[in-house]
Amino acid sequence: MVAQNIGTRLKILRQERGLSQEQVAVLFGFKDRQTVSAIETGVRRVSASELIEVANKLDVSLDYFTDPFRLDGKEMFSWRQIGVGPAELGEFESTAGRWLGAYRTLAAQVGRRTRLIRPTLSMSKQSTFEEAMEAGERIVEDFELGTVPSERLQEVMQDRFGILVLMVDAFRGISGAACRLPEFDAVLIARGEVPGRRNFDLAHEFFHILTWDEMPPKHVEQAGDFGGNRVEKLANNFASALLMPRTALEASVDWAQLEKKDLISKLNTTADKLGVTSSALSWRLVSLKKLSQSIARSIPDSALKNNGGKSPPDPPPLFSRAFVEILGEAIDQGYISVRRAAGLVGLVVEDLQQVFSDHDVDCAIEL
Repeated sequence: MVAQNIGTRLKILRQERGLSQEQVAVLFGFKDRQTVSAIETGVRRVSASELIEVANKLDVSLDYFTDPFRLDGKEMFSWRQIGVGPAELGEFESTAGRWLGAYRTLAAQVGRRTRLIRPTLSMSKQSTFEEAMEAGERIVEDFELGTVPSERLQEVMQDRFGILVLMVDAFRGISGAACRLPEFDAVLIARGEVPGRRNFDLAHEFFHILTWDEMPPKHVEQAGDFGGNRVEKLANNFASALLMPRTALEASVDWAQLEKKDLISKLNTTADKLGVTSSALSWRLVSLKKLSQSIARSIPDSALKNNGGKSPPDPPPLFSRAFVEILGEAIDQGYISVRRAAGLVGLVVEDLQQVFSDHDVDCAIEL
């Protein structure tokens, strides 16, 4: 495993520097490029002295090659954000990479196997928005998400699809991300967002995970850009239908006939019940032809903000139970110390203990 990691990271670094295997062989005095190829594939081990020389000549730290919790190279993140600069995004991507790298390594050490088969959604850029909405509703039906799908979505994504979901404290402007790793898929959601936006981001990133091979998302996308490119429009339609299935909106009320005051009140109460934003609900009703675009546009944003001005509830606990269970098992089985685990997730030991408590996970932490 160590040899494979070193080889993979050497290959990534070589490619990032624009070097051929022949050039690396000359740089280190190897007799031919086959030696470099054997190192990169993990067939040939690198001695300690060779590794030090490689790190010095390529101007990287030894940790680049030896840290088991590091993600290899530029992993496949797709960020949903507004107005976040490249440097800030790169810094947070590095932080997120540590979380996912820790999970990957520790899960393997405690014997948790990742899934051999990834579920996919048979859609392409040529798919219609109606097909995307139908797919969202089928997910609700086939996986029994119930009348309020937002309540069970995270659970189903983790338990039925093997997707790691993490609720995180993100930089301002970052709302979430989807990530495709060789071993597993992950979705990160900014837990400080209001519930409706959190749920929509979760369903939106779920679409990207399910369609990644056919329609890989961009590295950076603009949250709230409902114009967007076609893939983002498909993701938005899928998320909208999943969270607000037709069956949940088949009430006897005639939305179009409600007086504006009553319409606003009904939008806010229904959105609260479904765990979505009132604005998203109004446009879902437009797509179902239960409300006209003109009526939807006539509603002041201020009337729908925070679903009628309600104070948002406290955010959910950090990370997720699945993630915290792996940390706890790794600590209990001696694969990692408490302080190292806390450092990996960017917490002090006392706060890590609180995270275990929040998720009702037992772990032997002595302060």
